[in-house]
Amino acid sequence: MLIVFIRSIILYVVIVFSIRLMGKHQLGELSPNELVITILISNIATLPAENSEIPLIRGIVPVLTLVCLDVIVSTLAFKSRKIRRLVSGSPKVIISDGKVIQKELKNIRYTTDDLMESMRNQGIFDISEVQYAIVETNGKLSFYLKAPFQPLTPESQKHTIPTSNPPVTIIDDGEIITSSMDSINMTQKQLDLYLSRNNIAPKEVYLFSTDGKNKNILIRKEPT
Repeated sequence: MLIVFIRSIILYVVIVFSIRLMGKHQLGELSPNELVITILISNIATLPAENSEIPLIRGIVPVLTLVCLDVIVSTLAFKSRKIRRLVSGSPKVIISDGKVIQKELKNIRYTTDDLMESMRNQGIFDISEVQYAIVETNGKLSFYLKAPFQPLTPESQKHTIPTSNPPVTIIDDGEIITSSMDSINMTQKQLDLYLSRNNIAPKEVYLFSTDGKNKNILIRKEPT
């Protein structure tokens, strides 16, 4: 019994250390690869904990291997947008300009019942109030309400705010996202003109987001 107790403590320390290395995401915020590795770790760790005849090292080595694999994949995903999209997928816009994009709902196998349930969970009961909705990579839905239905703020009390979609990311760590440009009808010529006015090349941009009108956010890369 004492041996089982000690083995359980060792496995607990190893798993806590491993999860800390993977990051501080909550369970509902895990990407697909993180969720898979978390499930595998929990299953592998139970084997030596329940069966004292299995050497403890046979539980520790696979756990550390999976964690190292996750760290490597996460590092590659951080450096490459293509790998990030391959591993975690990409957000999907299902409502734009107040219109439901039925094709995207079918592509992600999201039913209208799922959509309405997610709306109700966020206190929205009328789909006509929604200006923009996006399915995040972790499966959660984010909603952007039309101007008349947004929470009252000091700024909105001063001015009448027109309804428009929120800003989209056009450049992410030096990489131009053409799909985002298409969503706001921005041409390459318009992007080049904006960057030239700010005397900056795309590879020097850490983040550039815009709503296609007057709201622009441009963050330069920090020197390394």
